[in-house]
Amino acid sequence: MEAFTISTTSIAIGELGDKTQLLTLILATRLRKPIPIIAGIFVATLINHLGACLVGEWLGKLITPEILRWVISISFIAVAAWALIPDRLDEDEDVKTRGHYGVFILTAVTFFFAEMGDKTQIVAMALAAKYNDLFSVVAGTTLGMMIVNVPTVIFAERATKWIPMKVVRIIAAAIYAMLGIVTLLGYANANL
Repeated sequence: MEAFTISTTSIAIGELGDKTQLLTLILATRLRKPIPIIAGIFVATLINHLGACLVGEWLGKLITPEILRWVISISFIAVAAWALIPDRLDEDEDVKTRGHYGVFILTAVTFFFAEMGDKTQIVAMALAAKYNDLFSVVAGTTLGMMIVNVPTVIFAERATKWIPMKVVRIIAAAIYAMLGIVTLLGYANANL
């Protein structure tokens, strides 16, 4: 249960103000088809985080527990610093609203590629390496993404105005830093 809860919370907080949440806002305001957008986000997140978690689990088995703990701790602390930097979509990045692939395919493909190398994907990988519980971590990270992005789709332009993004970034950074420190302290306690 811990892997699921930590995964859900970490990703939900990290996704607030993230570039994929901004992409969700753009898709929702331009395409105005909430059900296929939400379905596209769900499928893209599930596939993306499943892949990241499989890599994370594999790395968790490949390296020694001591090295793994250091890598995970440093990863969380690096993501904490990254969380303080505001995300924005590139000015030239334009979401195409026409085409024969439909809103679902457009959303799934766009969201999948936007999530590649994103901090939430890296956190998903680190959590999978730490907990070695693929189902709980994938379910938690996917739920965390949906907790943030479904209201963004439904409430579109008003959703990101409710919460000051600077405060969210600071809270997310603090949580990621805390996870890094707790993981590192777990290493220190294990060696006492």
